[in-house]
Amino acid sequence: MCGILGILGSGGSISNLLYDGLLVLQHRGQDAAGIVVCDNDKLHLRKDNGLVKDVFHKEHIHSLKGNIGIAHVRYPTAGTSSAAEAQPLYVNHPYGISLAHNGNLTNAKTLADELYRDDLRHINTNSDSEILLNIFADELSKRRKLKIEGELYLNVDDLFHAIGGVHKRCSGGYAVVGVIAGYGMFAFRDPQGIRPLVYGSILNEDGRSWGTSSESVALSTLGFEAISDVAPGEAIFIENGGNMFQRQCAEKTKLSPCIFEYVYFARPDSIIDGISVHQARLNMGTKLAKKIKKSWPKHDIDVVIPVPDSGRISALQLAKELGVDYREGLVKNRYIGRTFIMPGQSIRRDSVRKKLNTIDHEFSGKNVLLVDDSIVRGNTSRKIVEMARKSGAKKVYFASAAPPVRFQNVYGIDMPAISEFIATGNNIDEIAESIGVDKLFYQDLEDLIDAVKLEGDGPQEFDNSCFNGEYVTGDISLEYLDSLEKSRNDHSKNHTINADEPIGLHNQA
Repeated sequence: MCGILGILGSGGSISNLLYDGLLVLQHRGQDAAGIVVCDNDKLHLRKDNGLVKDVFHKEHIHSLKGNIGIAHVRYPTAGTSSAAEAQPLYVNHPYGISLAHNGNLTNAKTLADELYRDDLRHINTNSDSEILLNIFADELSKRRKLKIEGELYLNVDDLFHAIGGVHKRCSGGYAVVGVIAGYGMFAFRDPQGIRPLVYGSILNEDGRSWGTSSESVALSTLGFEAISDVAPGEAIFIENGGNMFQRQCAEKTKLSPCIFEYVYFARPDSIIDGISVHQARLNMGTKLAKKIKKSWPKHDIDVVIPVPDSGRISALQLAKELGVDYREGLVKNRYIGRTFIMPGQSIRRDSVRKKLNTIDHEFSGKNVLLVDDSIVRGNTSRKIVEMARKSGAKKVYFASAAPPVRFQNVYGIDMPAISEFIATGNNIDEIAESIGVDKLFYQDLEDLIDAVKLEGDGPQEFDNSCFNGEYVTGDISLEYLDSLEKSRNDHSKNHTINADEPIGLHNQA
């Protein structure tokens, strides 16, 4: 999972806006960060491994001059954490293109072979984002034109035709934002709308500025208004002068956003495909409370305590529906990253204890219901349960706002190999025993879908593949899942060697 951001400003340099927007998107990736800006027809890049605040210093922001730019925060879906794979990425033919990508191409290997064999393009990293960039560049090069005086010329039809070619060749989930040196900024979304992408604008004395991002909150905090979602298969292009063009570039589309965005990844103050993430999580709490009351009407729960932060909103509503006290009993160290996206079992396990600490009197002598957004490996849950018992809880119950995670996510979320899922081969009672709780409750998938979807114009279907194994692109083979299993297990990640930075666009030191 990654976060992307693009801004075309009406006046002055926009690198400070890109930096501020990346800080808002930091929750989507903690492995690397990057910004590229376009000054007339020159591109300037700064990227590296690390958090946004560590990659960019004042001198970097001041030197990144230009009124068009894109930015990216990354964590690797599979494979390496090399600085060479930090984004944005760049190719110099045609025109000069830089691109940032959130998602995963499920036919990346086939595409890489095609690029080498048919298009004579060399891929220098293990990143599917580099493949996507070269596919787009290849499609655009087929449409390149020359003015009479010999200068390169690009029109909107060429751009949208190239994006249509990307949709025909690429499979998976992807949201993309990019710049073409000297021409403008573009963005597009996969035909199923799996990965989120929104855009908006702001009008001031200098004219109209445009922005596009993975989440609406990154734009709203920068003052952008009139935010809408990029439709599945749709592309937008904003030329240097600020004129904006839209076109549907895919032949077949169907809105099926990833439901895990609402469960865990997105910030609660974001709106994705018209759905408030905050309200969706409140609804999850309501649904879960109804399930508990139905299956255990004479419960003895004294207090509901959330696992911060993603479980907090569901827990608050669940406590209200059950009519029991809600208490903050776990204190989070906000300088520790999200353990879900940390590579390696030992690193994650060690980080849980550093990340959370208990307030003993909120647990002591009480029957406690812990509420989290989901349970994936079970390491975090098991450790928190141990902490609750050490703090004096009489009984410890656990509720997950999401169903059991039993299948791989292939569209850009780095869920582990299925051999590492705690739900693999275990029923609810066995999972409860494994994490050490007296009772365990999971959300039903039907209730989760009802909690998220909107009536009327909102999405009516979602990619629920990590819960039910049904992949919305319809082209996921067992062979592909087997290869994913090998690349995503902890053994593979712990033995990855970082590559050196490849030769390419100047990367500021």
